[in-house]
Amino acid sequence: MLEPDVLADLEEMAQSEAKRSLFAFRRYMHPDLKVGWWVRETSRHLQEFYEKMLAGERPKLLLMAPPQHGKTTLLEDFCAWCAGRNPDFKMIFASYSDDLGLRVNASMQRTLDSERYMAMFGQRLPNRADVRLAFRNMSILEFLDHKGSFRNTTIHGQITGQALDLGIIDDPVKGRQEASAASIRNRTWNWLTDDFFTRFSDKAGFLLTLTRWHVDDPAGRFVERWPDATILRYKAIAQETEFFPNGKVKRLRGDALFPEFKSAEFLLERKKTLTQSSWESLYQQEPIISGGGMFPVEQFKVVEVLPSSDQVVKAVRYWDKAGTYDGGKYTAGVKMLKLRDGRFCIADVRRGQHAALEREKLIKQTAVIDGKHCAIVVEQEPGSGGKESAEATIRMLVGWKISADKVRDSKHVRAEPYAAQVQAGNVMMLRAHWNREFLDEHEMFPNGPLCDVVDASAGCFSKLTLGSTYDSTMSWVSGHPAALQ
Repeated sequence: MLEPDVLADLEEMAQSEAKRSLFAFRRYMHPDLKVGWWVRETSRHLQEFYEKMLAGERPKLLLMAPPQHGKTTLLEDFCAWCAGRNPDFKMIFASYSDDLGLRVNASMQRTLDSERYMAMFGQRLPNRADVRLAFRNMSILEFLDHKGSFRNTTIHGQITGQALDLGIIDDPVKGRQEASAASIRNRTWNWLTDDFFTRFSDKAGFLLTLTRWHVDDPAGRFVERWPDATILRYKAIAQETEFFPNGKVKRLRGDALFPEFKSAEFLLERKKTLTQSSWESLYQQEPIISGGGMFPVEQFKVVEVLPSSDQVVKAVRYWDKAGTYDGGKYTAGVKMLKLRDGRFCIADVRRGQHAALEREKLIKQTAVIDGKHCAIVVEQEPGSGGKESAEATIRMLVGWKISADKVRDSKHVRAEPYAAQVQAGNVMMLRAHWNREFLDEHEMFPNGPLCDVVDASAGCFSKLTLGSTYDSTMSWVSGHPAALQ
């Protein structure tokens, strides 16, 4: 048991550190705070932002992060810390939701009224006896004996006549429906530029935090207009290994952003409930314009069983092979049928990230299942590596009707004839476990991060419609690599 004077000294040291450091303040005020590198890093960035405000640099900071990762709590702590460090700061906090602003206001009151906070900074908010000296309600908190205040409002709310030294926007867009409406995006941006920004003092800082919804959301326009601002973009799941400035590993590819709070397993469960475009926007901060593009996915007719053999004119399996296992792309093999009535049917899709040996085993296994009546086409990438890869597959499948397709045009151009038939409602697909990923990729094409399935589907369609003999970019062979052009 420590002596009382030792405990008092330790408490004084903790308070002193909390005054100096935002991260230490958060730990001091929330002893049960879950801590990881992301909490430390964002706290450090906001502290640097504060120091730039004091230096009169008019800093601008954009923080993009997935939902439910503690962004609002971070802002609450930051505002309370700023109020303690500089009670003359005039702060305005705005969000799409009045409820969110009220919750932040209530949280600020609880924090500033707490024993720990008052022991560090003294009284900041008026009590009942002081209400004639300063305002304290659910829309404004004024700091006793100082010029500073905290105001909460909504996007499009009335702030005329209010000055600010720190402007914070937290989630300015309500959801995808609003983000998809150009009129609402324009109205929100006009409020920011015409109302909110005109309230700034000559040393004011601007802090925008949000989850992405659209390429043209406030974050998109912010980056376009202030490329010199501090931009912090955090993905829920790392797509590649990330490093600290000193070269140490921050997190490995596939790791969660804040595993102490939201594990990778939890996030991947959420991913299963979202379309690919929603996942990329909300959790990976890579908004994609989906819907209304080349492939209106509602035009795909889903069938419970495949057409009978007497209805099928021709079958083709087209393989778009990923170059490396960990390159981010997928190997995709699409089987498409051409029917006697002129329509087409997606019969099967194989998609995955495989090492070269596993990939070739999959292609061989799939060929056996499809049968030798189904022609096989392997996309041949440019260069000697692409040719050698196609030749190896052809040698492996001696006896099958297999060929290499030397690609020339862009993926977009190659997909156009296939897209025209989808738009006309002439392409159906078998109901299967792969449907969702298939539709997601088509919906986002060509803006999405992946196009392997679309590319393979377009390749299938091309070979089915060109007939058994067609131009010199492809020659039907039976396992004879010399036939490659």
